[in-house]
Amino acid sequence: MLYNTIMEDKRTMTFNMTVAEMKALEKLAAKKEMTKTALLRHALRLFVIVDERVSQGHKLFLEDEKANKKAELMLL
Repeated sequence: MLYNTIMEDKRTMTFNMTVAEMKALEKLAAKKEMTKTALLRHALRLFVIVDERVSQGHKLFLEDEKANKKAELMLL
């Protein structure tokens, strides 16, 4: 079963964050009604998807339809 495989494959990692980074994480986790861990997993999955697409030559834009403006997001 995939769920059991995922549970067995988990590893623990500890890392340091600035106070501002932790506050941002806590605020967003509360807003999205997620745990901090779930939010970080979600962010990592999203980053992997975006990175794969950008690596394939795609571009990532934010669009403000009301102002008729687009801004390209640049990834490192």
